[in-house]
Amino acid sequence: MSATDRFVLSKALDWQAEGRHVALATVIETWGSAPQPVGSQLVIDEAGNFLGSVSGGCVEAEVITEAADVIASGAPKALEFGVEDNKAWSVGLACGGAIRIFVEPLVPVGDRSADGVLHRLIS
Repeated sequence: MSATDRFVLSKALDWQAEGRHVALATVIETWGSAPQPVGSQLVIDEAGNFLGSVSGGCVEAEVITEAADVIASGAPKALEFGVEDNKAWSVGLACGGAIRIFVEPLVPVGDRSADGVLHRLIS
């Protein structure tokens, strides 16, 4: 796990500790040319504040919009953007590749310390 990944996850925990509702978006698959590699993450709160990156530009705007639904419903969802998708051009992924992003709500855990959660994530 990179230092950037740890920072994004740590910030997600900080936001939760502040009482914010948070979702985590993670790149789970790419094909061809993609702006970010598998494992890249973006944390989003219910107000639309975000940190990290899963793609860039309009794709991230769409992910942030979908994250609001995930936070409200509590149900995770997988998003897919690619050149064969009509939405690809409108959200800015016309680079010849495709990307799949999993968006999940983060729920509080027993040990709220960043070190405790990060340890469980990387074990």
